[in-house]
Amino acid sequence: MKYTVPVQYNKDTDEYFIEFDEAILKQVDWAAGDTLNWKDNNDGSFTLEKKKTEWVLVDAISTFRQRYMVEVPAGKTEWALDTVAMEEAKEFSQKWIGETIVSHRVVTKDEALKMYGEDNSYCSGWAEEIKMRNGFTTWEEQQKND
Repeated sequence: MKYTVPVQYNKDTDEYFIEFDEAILKQVDWAAGDTLNWKDNNDGSFTLEKKKTEWVLVDAISTFRQRYMVEVPAGKTEWALDTVAMEEAKEFSQKWIGETIVSHRVVTKDEALKMYGEDNSYCSGWAEEIKMRNGFTTWEEQQKND
């Protein structure tokens, strides 16, 4: 589909902008907040395309090496193991080893928001924007880190 739309200028903000009527937006499946790729066709025209992304849920296991220092009667070293297994020992030290990815799959944004509420019940009442800001890593955030 090709459309020609005029580029407008706002003197107050010194910015150029384009306005699309609702019929065009509906036909090309664009909405307020969508990210568009702007391509110079090198002939005085430009192509705008909706940036296509998807959400991927990645399950990972975070691994730590933990040490405990447990005093036991001489000859009863296995008692220290019981103390640790019963979670009665103080942590002596900890070292993060890394993460192991165990699975991944594409999910819809709605599925992800539902899971966020289920996995983090204490914040299930938060607004969508807050959930996404705190628990979703956007493509734009990743590009800033490069």
